[in-house]
Amino acid sequence: MKLSQFKFNLEQEQVALYPHSFTRTFKNEDGTTDSFQVTRQDECRLMVLHKRSGKIDMFKKDAEGNPIEGAFLDFRNILDYFDEGDTFIFNDTKVFPARLYGTKEKTDAKIEVFLLRELNPEMRLWDVLVEPARKIRIGNKLFFDETGTMVAEVIDNTTSRGRTLRFLYDCDHDEFKRELFALGEAPLPRYVIDNRKEPHATATDLADFQTVFAKHEGAVTAPATGLHFSRELLKRMEIRGIHDAYITLHCGLGNFNPIEVEDLTKHKIDSEKMVISAKACARVNQTKRERHHVLAVGVSVVKATETAVGTDGMLKEYDGWTNKFIFPPYDFGLADSMVANFYHPLSTLLMATAAFGGYDAVMECYRLASENGYMFGCYGDALLILDD
Repeated sequence: MKLSQFKFNLEQEQVALYPHSFTRTFKNEDGTTDSFQVTRQDECRLMVLHKRSGKIDMFKKDAEGNPIEGAFLDFRNILDYFDEGDTFIFNDTKVFPARLYGTKEKTDAKIEVFLLRELNPEMRLWDVLVEPARKIRIGNKLFFDETGTMVAEVIDNTTSRGRTLRFLYDCDHDEFKRELFALGEAPLPRYVIDNRKEPHATATDLADFQTVFAKHEGAVTAPATGLHFSRELLKRMEIRGIHDAYITLHCGLGNFNPIEVEDLTKHKIDSEKMVISAKACARVNQTKRERHHVLAVGVSVVKATETAVGTDGMLKEYDGWTNKFIFPPYDFGLADSMVANFYHPLSTLLMATAAFGGYDAVMECYRLASENGYMFGCYGDALLILDD
């Protein structure tokens, strides 16, 4: 397929800059009213695509099964489409506070440093991106706190914006990581942070941009669809007899890199570290053998499971890297259901969703979402794709 086939008009006001929230108003004893904001990511909107029939659900139904116009499905309704014995696969990667702000020695120029991955714990070496890159050269020192204790030296250039830093911090590794991350902030996507009134992410953002089941540190962006699963929703899954399985894929910035070729077969995506355990394989494969449904929660899970699925349709243990780029047409080997957020035009995340649900059907869902005020992006609304 061609890049231009994934272009559509997205209004800026439909890009979610904050997690889904609503206002609650209550009346005081003296008759006055007060209100407060409640953040509930599991109450965002949910659209459902039945890919074989082409049917699209947007609204809740009355007692006779008729859609209630204007009463949109919310994410908690996802459980209504699954039964006891089904399994949801989650990505339990943990986001770390990757965005730092420092100053360059002598000039005091303000520099943004985005931590990508730790290269060597003993030598305190990190692979990073810097902005503005033109000001940062090998040998420069960067200062990250007022006391001057957290200092890094640029020792190599990796890409046009990429650098290797060596942090000059004399302490044990655990203390160094704590001090370094204490200076960082949530690595919200640029399309979020650049369009907010405030210029920096907050402590609340670091909590909001983390799934409730996050366990293994290493991601520089959240597996966004997993953000919709609250502890209450996970408990309801358990009560209904719906199983969970956890894989790890450390989400990188490659999902946000612009595609610069029209022919998608020529686009290369950045590699990401992933691990699939024997426990996850056992849970998922038993579900498949019993002919129950397997739901992939998010594009990162689809990418990981399609990397590790065998020719027999069963999930295999895996510990390595993947640079799998999924776009239509693609034959999926593992999950029969998928849920993903609504994403930006021309994004690899949209392409993977279209590959799973079928290009025409998914683009119709995106058209309906645009016309009906659904929200897009990492904090946006969700699309569930079922194999029926």
